[in-house]
Amino acid sequence: MRYFLELSYNGTPYHGWQRQPNAISVQEVLEQALSTLLRIKVVVVGAGRTDTGVHAKQIMAHFDYENRLESEELKYKLNAILPAQIAVYKLSRVRDDAHARFDAISRSYEYYVTMLKDPFKINASYYVKKPLDIVAMNEAAKLLLNYTNFKCFSKSKTDVKTYNCTITNASWEIENDQMIFKISANRFLRNMVRAIVGTLIEIGEHKLNKEDLIHIIKSEDRSQAGYSVPAHGLYLTAVEYPKIIYSI
Repeated sequence: MRYFLELSYNGTPYHGWQRQPNAISVQEVLEQALSTLLRIKVVVVGAGRTDTGVHAKQIMAHFDYENRLESEELKYKLNAILPAQIAVYKLSRVRDDAHARFDAISRSYEYYVTMLKDPFKINASYYVKKPLDIVAMNEAAKLLLNYTNFKCFSKSKTDVKTYNCTITNASWEIENDQMIFKISANRFLRNMVRAIVGTLIEIGEHKLNKEDLIHIIKSEDRSQAGYSVPAHGLYLTAVEYPKIIYSI
């Protein structure tokens, strides 16, 4: 039987989601906890491979187990043995061919920029000292919806079949002393969100303008785009699936 786990994590102490040979990852910690509770070796497949230091407010992962599991009981036991930085919210039985990564139809991220130096946000948001023009940044962000090839924002030497992504939302909002960039798409390339945010910040600083952004996208050249902002301000916030995977 296949199960989906809904969970969140603070990525500060982890070297990303994916299991690493010489570093601790979220996937490894979760697999160890499940294997301990179920007394068999459990392999977990996540919806995405977040980088070192990136956080997840919601991420889905699937695993297989031969018997029926009781959702609330397993959730309680998992949270009891998982470290404080990882929390499980829900266990759902899904179709046996459902896949946490490949069946996702939409993913959403948020990036937090703080305009005020705050020692309590040192691992939760990116501190930018210069004032930013949010109007210019939002005008540029809207342009992203007009394009599908985002090779210019992809990490170099990435082994992907296509650089095409369909962005459905990209906008900046202000909450107190923070600016939050929200973006949703059917898929994302490695480092894509952080490169987009870095480029939009340069537009907010008036180092670039929206015409430059158009040129950057059309160039398909990573070196033309802005810098990649630090990982600690990035959050995976939602992963959506077709309802049919829950039809069992």
